[in-house]
Parts: sequence; C-alpha cells; structure tokens
Amino acid sequence: MSRLKIALLAGGNSSEREIALNSAQQIASALDSAKYDVKVVDLHYRNMTYTDANGKKWEVDKNDFSLTVEGVRTEFEYALIIIHGTPGEDGKLQGYLDMMGIPYSSCSQISSAITFDKISTKRAVASTSVNLAREVLLGRGQSYDGQAIVDTLGLPLFVKPNASGSSFGVTKVTAVEGIAAAVDAAFKESDEVLIEECIVGREMGCGVVVTAESEIVLPITEIVSKRDFFDYEAKYTAGLSDEITPAPISEDIKSKLNRMTLEAYRACRCSGIVRIDFIVTEAGEPYLIEINSIPGMSSGSIVPKQVREAGMTLGELYDIVIEDSLKRFNRQ
Repeated sequence: MSRLKIALLAGGNSSEREIALNSAQQIASALDSAKYDVKVVDLHYRNMTYTDANGKKWEVDKNDFSLTVEGVRTEFEYALIIIHGTPGEDGKLQGYLDMMGIPYSSCSQISSAITFDKISTKRAVASTSVNLAREVLLGRGQSYDGQAIVDTLGLPLFVKPNASGSSFGVTKVTAVEGIAAAVDAAFKESDEVLIEECIVGREMGCGVVVTAESEIVLPITEIVSKRDFFDYEAKYTAGLSDEITPAPISEDIKSKLNRMTLEAYRACRCSGIVRIDFIVTEAGEPYLIEINSIPGMSSGSIVPKQVREAGMTLGELYDIVIEDSLKRFNRQ
C-alpha cells in the first residue's frame, strides 16, 4: 500500500509563526512513517518551501500543489495544517485547498473564519447554553467613550484584537485611563478591537475532536498563570504558568465544560482538533474565552499533554483526524 503524501503546512504570516514551526516538528515526529510520506512545508506569504536534509530549499508549485526535489515530483494528496494565525487559522489557506481539491485536517474555510473572529464566534454560539462575557466592538477609526464603556462593563476590562491568537495585543485594563493605550495596542494586530468585561475565575482549556463515528473530549487542563493573566509570555515561557492536567475540578464543573465544549464546537461547525478555553467562576459557571481551531502542538503545548493523559499518542489522534477528513472529502 502506498503511503499518503502529506504536506505538513507550517509557519504562516502572523506573530505566531515560530510557534507553528515548532508545532510542525512535533507532529512530523509523531506521525507513522509507514502510513504517511510527510514533508514539512513552510508557508510564508506567497512562498511555500520545503527544506531537504541538506538544508536546500525547494519551492512548492502552487498551480497543482506539487513538489519536485532533484527531479522527483510529489503530488500532495493531503494537507495537515499547523499554521496559527493567518493564513491557516483564519480560513484563507482552506479556500486555496478547496479550489485545488486537496483534503485537509482542520476546520473548513467558513468555520475557520468564524472561530478566528472573536465576535463572530460569540454570535455563532449565542443561541446555545454557553455563557458569554458582555462586550463592546470597535472598528478602526471609530470614536468611543472610555468612561461609558466602563459604566457598562465595569472594571477590570480585557481589550483584545478581534482576530488574532496567542494573546498578542491583549491588555487587562484596571482604570479608564488605560483603555486608549490598550485599544491602540490591539489595533496593531487586528482591524477590530473587542472590549470585554472581566470574568473572574479559573482558566480551563478543553481539547476536543468530533468525527462521524465518535466524540473525543480530552481531559481538561487548568491554566494557572504566574502573570496577571495567561498572556503570550505566560503561554510560551517556561515557569510562567502551571498547566494542570487533569484539572482539579468537580464532576459537575467537568460535565458543564464538556457539554459547552461540544456545543461550541458544533455551533461553529468545527472539525479536526480544536481547543476551547473557558473561565470558570467561583459559582462554577464556565464562560467562553475563545476557540482555537489550530491549537499549539509543540512539546510544551496544552493539547499534547491532554492527549498523553487520555492514554493516546499524537500520532494515534492524527490517524483519527486524517481518516475522518478523508471520508468527509470523499463524500463531497
């Protein structure tokens, strides 16, 4: 049986580029080489390049999604996307792959666009039982009254880019005077800014995969940041956060988180491996923070820890994802 020819698409154009490249190496090592012929392809703006064992770079032909190395041509049959931020997590890459007729591992173009856009995510899940923080949405150049926002949402506030990841451009604001600088910082990452009330509680990360045959709800992780909140530095600097898997929570809270995770996943029409983050209040009520349609997969990332706790390997989980996505593609 011939091996499935996979382009493991990594890198991207956003501030999360290096994180995605690290994640790709972890996944490439985890995949079964007897089943898959995997080549890591670095996508950076208009370029898709593969680097061979000697360090020589080869360009992917975007006209037919193929790669020729030393005269040997590979027609990729599948794309495993591990690009955080644009163009992998916002749906742009999925649109290209749809046009090329290439099946892929992540959410669809529409689902990716919804989950990458925080206000669209909230609108998509608003009809479910998932709890949501109150918010104000600002467009670039739009005037706003900081005091009126505080009067409506209270303090502290979170000011964040509407479309971004890994907490880039996110600021916790404790006084009305800090809103303007926080808004400016968020606009550096996105054309829209979301200002949300601060939900006080414990942060939980919930990994999930739903296929045609099964629901795989991974063990929940509690994220305890040693900074003011789980910002970029806390996420990717050793020692600045504790990630406890499984989370020390009651069965009631676990049940609520699992139910809301599945509701949010389905409401946004997700597919593939997704991580959904919540804040759980002292009263035991989870509030949605965000949906990560292509979560980090580096050695220090949350989902790989959850997979290990569930008694699986990353390779086994990706076997399930690849098989399910191929079936879905063939049914189209």
